[in-house]
Amino acid sequence: MPKGSNTPVPATALRVELGWRSGPGVPDADASALLLVAGKVRSDADFVFYNQPAHSSGAVRHEGKRDAGGRVTDSLLVDLARVEPAIETVIVAASSDGGSFGRVPDLYIEVRDAARNTVVARFDNPGATVETAFVLGEFYRRQGAWKFRAVGQGYDSGLEGLATDYGITVDEPQQAPAALTPPSPATVPPPAPATVPPPPTTRPAGTPPPPATAPSAEPVRLTKVTLTKAAPSVSLTKQGGTSGAMRVNLNWQVRKQFSGWARKLGRPVAMHDDLDLDLCCLYELGDGRKGVVQALGNAFGALHQPPFILLDGDDRTGAVSTGENLTISLDHQKHFRRILVFVTIYEGARSFADLHATVTLQPQHGAPIDFSLDECTVPSTVCALALITNTGDDLVVQREARYLVPERGVSPQRTVDHAYGWGMNWTPGRK
Repeated sequence: MPKGSNTPVPATALRVELGWRSGPGVPDADASALLLVAGKVRSDADFVFYNQPAHSSGAVRHEGKRDAGGRVTDSLLVDLARVEPAIETVIVAASSDGGSFGRVPDLYIEVRDAARNTVVARFDNPGATVETAFVLGEFYRRQGAWKFRAVGQGYDSGLEGLATDYGITVDEPQQAPAALTPPSPATVPPPAPATVPPPPTTRPAGTPPPPATAPSAEPVRLTKVTLTKAAPSVSLTKQGGTSGAMRVNLNWQVRKQFSGWARKLGRPVAMHDDLDLDLCCLYELGDGRKGVVQALGNAFGALHQPPFILLDGDDRTGAVSTGENLTISLDHQKHFRRILVFVTIYEGARSFADLHATVTLQPQHGAPIDFSLDECTVPSTVCALALITNTGDDLVVQREARYLVPERGVSPQRTVDHAYGWGMNWTPGRK
């Protein structure tokens, strides 16, 4: 589509894919959406992005990134049938992290029918130079039907500038006050005369008090930390995320085709709709106790007593709004020595090949931490995701993204235990 053109789109579930080619020095990019009435959001809740991944109506959901051989995509699911009648426009935007869009090659936005996986519209690089945010396209109603327009409006003020332009309240870093220089004795003004406060205003009996001013909504936080091979670790202490609960989420998408390693071996193994991944963790406490939190064997853990880690369910969809979740109580971080978060395939496939997954660690206080898994090229059924280590004065998150291949007859749990030296005894278990 050329810039400014439009095309009809079906009022159904659409997958909007922001894509580009990665490489050394190429900035990261993030997709986002804003739901507008008369050109503005109704509230900050109408902003969908990596820190606020789902709209309350269910109409828009941020699905996350995937990297397939150097081609990176970040996706939104837009279900136009669920867009509230008051919403006139759904803006699709992109922001860059670590540089301008002029350094992002092969940038495009593609709209696909989510059910049929067919391309409905595509808009390629709008001629980016110094821009750090773009409104790439918009869905809008016209005579009862939906259309998509290629926009290509750029901002050099990043996601913050774009968001505030549409009415979002952004949580900006506090600036330190300027140092005050005391006046010289010659210029010290005389003291102001004392003032007597006015008498309190009386209110006739039976008159209700004036309504209290409603507290302002908490502003949107745009900060995040993305772990990469070049920068694989981050300090939770320095991020201010060492108290409250931290949610660890795994979400995924499956490309329905035969996995690469299976094709090479002549054994067609496809991912199925009933793919069941299990998010788990090994833990070691400061007093030497070790264990596992997992759905297998109903070892779901506990949040307010050891191990202070809780698995909240067993999901089979991979959706970012649900997915698999662990919750870690950082209020008890002094009890932790190390925590290894990993994922296993319980059923539905014999490898992680063609699986595109994103891991997000969301502290209650502090910036979210996320990373994508690399493409799997080995017959792996277990992947170490992240290692959280208590160094005594710091809590460090390390990106692992390490695919492991169990030996014949060896369980995925025992495999990850051996790789990281946990030294536990294992017996068969089932859900």
